[in-house]
Amino acid sequence: MTTINRPLPPFDADERATLAGWLDFHRATLALKCEGLSDAQAATASVPPSGFTLIGLVQHMAEVERNWFRRVFAGEQAPPIHDPKADPDGPDGGFDLAPDATLATALATWRAELDRARDLCADRPLTATGRFMDQDVSLRWIYVHMIEEYARHNGHADLLRERIDGVTGV
Repeated sequence: MTTINRPLPPFDADERATLAGWLDFHRATLALKCEGLSDAQAATASVPPSGFTLIGLVQHMAEVERNWFRRVFAGEQAPPIHDPKADPDGPDGGFDLAPDATLATALATWRAELDRARDLCADRPLTATGRFMDQDVSLRWIYVHMIEEYARHNGHADLLRERIDGVTGV
């Protein structure tokens, strides 16, 4: 039995509501892929030699949320979450697991980043910009990129979850 609410994006809404709806749909999909798993299951690697795990994926998406909404859009000096020595301007990390990594902690950190992202975007027009690679980047572009990022990684999560316990189709 699922406890994750995953409403469908609106079928007939303005652009902002449509983009936000799809992003939240994909965010909820990632949470659904993790629901009901033990820490050991969520730390199970995909297929050798890859060390790709669901905990690592959730950690990575927390880093991605932080990067695009806090660093790029809001211009905050937010250090990396899971690798404090990593270059904040480098690629989004988070895939590596600390020995004490838990799914609950990864999800809580990720959800805190979601809350911060929503706060930063509230009442901001899609044409508002941040800076990326010395160029302006619109909130519209960031929303589309984040939808793409989640859609791609949710495909990975589908395969991981099926390998762990056979659950498909969420």
